[in-house]
Amino acid sequence: MSNRPVSVIGFDADDTLWQNEQYYKLTEGHFRSLLADYAEGEHVSERLLEAEKRNLAHYGFGIKGFTLSMIETALEITEGRAPSSVISEILAIGRDLLSHPVECLPHARDALEALAGKYFLVLITKGDLFDQERKLAQSGLGDYFDAVEIVSDKTATTYRRIFGKHGEGPERAMMIGNSLKSDVVPAIATGAWGVFVPHELTWVLEHVEKPEEAPRFREIPDLGHVPELVANLGS
Repeated sequence: MSNRPVSVIGFDADDTLWQNEQYYKLTEGHFRSLLADYAEGEHVSERLLEAEKRNLAHYGFGIKGFTLSMIETALEITEGRAPSSVISEILAIGRDLLSHPVECLPHARDALEALAGKYFLVLITKGDLFDQERKLAQSGLGDYFDAVEIVSDKTATTYRRIFGKHGEGPERAMMIGNSLKSDVVPAIATGAWGVFVPHELTWVLEHVEKPEEAPRFREIPDLGHVPELVANLGS
């Protein structure tokens, strides 16, 4: 067994390794314009967020659930009178999201390259299986990871299972991501390190308070600081 404090490092994908939320925001803007004759844009966004909250338990995270929530919202706002052209356009912009090129965030490749081979790296991401596999393949980052876990949600139970499966348990693991709710807080709850890398467009449903009193909480401005952070844990 190594004397290093960490042997397994988990990375979130969307808005940690590559851009994601900005494309949802652009799609939402298009959706608001489609319903401009029926409601104010802010009202459309509010109703869409309500639909997303309701539907998470049914559709999970990802583009397909988002598209279904847009359709549901359009039908609600128009009281069932949304023209077929609007529904067709919603389906089209959903398909566009599913084929959008992947744009890696700054320092993502350099950080993974610096850690690969020294630590067991596992990608831990939630969302649609096909879409997440597509983005990982297009990112060109797949070869840096020793394992990939695409999960329906990220909870303390999820992290206990993954860090037990791929390592020596949460106490010698670290999770890195842009979501306090999904990546940091539940990982810390298991005894792992939780590293917060803020992204300016993190989805509102992923917002919670920073666990600043937690001894294993860390915050860094970007992924370029990861290798130094990991190296200095034991010092």
